[in-house]
Amino acid sequence: MQATESSQVRRFSIKRLHSAQSECVSDDVAAEEPLEIRLIYWFKDSKISESVAVTMRTPGHDRELAAGFLLSEGIIRRREQLVEIRTLGGEPSNEIVAELSKDAEVEAWRYARNSFISSSCGVCGKRSREAISQRFPATVADTLRVDATLIEKLPGLLRGRQEGFAQTGGLHAAALVSNSGEVEEVFEDIGRHNALDKLLGSCVLSDRIPLKNHLIFLSSRSSFELIQKTVMAGAPILATVGGPSSLAIETAREHGITLIGFVREARFNIYSGEWRINS
Repeated sequence: MQATESSQVRRFSIKRLHSAQSECVSDDVAAEEPLEIRLIYWFKDSKISESVAVTMRTPGHDRELAAGFLLSEGIIRRREQLVEIRTLGGEPSNEIVAELSKDAEVEAWRYARNSFISSSCGVCGKRSREAISQRFPATVADTLRVDATLIEKLPGLLRGRQEGFAQTGGLHAAALVSNSGEVEEVFEDIGRHNALDKLLGSCVLSDRIPLKNHLIFLSSRSSFELIQKTVMAGAPILATVGGPSSLAIETAREHGITLIGFVREARFNIYSGEWRINS
């Protein structure tokens, strides 16, 4: 195994079989490594430093990943609550630390968890759906409207920006799309939750939250935790290549999110919030 120029990709020597013939070739695969997220935060009048999560991710854009995780979890709501975010031990590193302001809600977040987070699963370790839902902000803004033709174009717009997927076939993508149809940012990761956290973290660091006039497009299916992240970011529309889960639909309807699935071949399904899509 050897690294390639991209931190997202590793190259392995493999044996390939085709029509009873075999050959030894090099194959590019998606990189996967653990990232530990540590916090420095205030409890009463003392500064506390501790590890709060380990996630398996594709290396690269770790600052964005950590910032997006903090937003998605409700630990921070605004850019000002993130005093500093840095890797530990230089680059490359599998540890990152975020220092928070005094008003960050770490203890309230901890109450909604009953275990250490050990994967990119957005709901693992949480006590209940109610404990999660009560941390959501109010229903997202209802001013955004987009044409159905824009939704139909999303797969083609994203495909040209998925460099890691083109190399490996193994990375999910999350795209931020403006109401005019411009793909402003794309992030890739082996975990669909991480890809979205990287995108949202970039928006946190550039102080663009809430995303009132943008839609999010994912190369994956939609699930409860992805709706959770969309709500926390204040984005009114989530569209995905795959289909939604039942809980994703219920949560989207509860919080006023327009949820779109099976976006492919000039067709799509609207599961919630159809009033935002002009047919």
